[in-house]
Amino acid sequence: MTDTRGRVAAVTAAVARQVRELRAARGWSFEELAGRSGVSKAMLVQIESARTNPSVGTLCRVADAFGVNIARLVEPDEERTVRISSTAEAPVLWHGEHGGTGHLLSGLGEPDLVELWDWRLEPGEGHRSSDHPRGTREVLHVLAGAVVVHVDGQDHAVRAGDTIEFHADREHGYRNDAAEPARLMMVTVTPSGEWDRRTRSRRPRQ
Repeated sequence: MTDTRGRVAAVTAAVARQVRELRAARGWSFEELAGRSGVSKAMLVQIESARTNPSVGTLCRVADAFGVNIARLVEPDEERTVRISSTAEAPVLWHGEHGGTGHLLSGLGEPDLVELWDWRLEPGEGHRSSDHPRGTREVLHVLAGAVVVHVDGQDHAVRAGDTIEFHADREHGYRNDAAEPARLMMVTVTPSGEWDRRTRSRRPRQ
């Protein structure tokens, strides 16, 4: 339990530092970032003060506004030719009510934003995602069990060994309606550039 709390605190501190530095580098006020991201000014203040553990949805909105991926927010931006990491080191950015988890395994920032996720959904659990920036796509491969992927109002049953690819710039989500746990790997690809939710437009990142 102590180790888990320590990792959560480390992620919270990393996010606070990165958001603060990215906002300062662009000369944005809290109001500007709030307008671009759709995250309230009060929440942004909490994030930069490391007084809250933001949800995956909130992290996505903030990262999109800066034109970076979530991985940039939760760990230092280091230049490495080769990097090897274990699942145990990956930040857990989603916790299900029955013990499920969403690990962010890796993230690439060039030329597009790419994230690799390891999701485990216990029976009865689900995650609903708001729309990502225009052009975002997701590829999901089920390793064990079965999940229902909801995209733009339609349900799609995906079983172990199946892969589903879809446009993620619309409402979507994943749930486990089965009686056994499900595990899936997911790749999210988003075109680069700062996303402004006010105008639904993208600009080159600074």
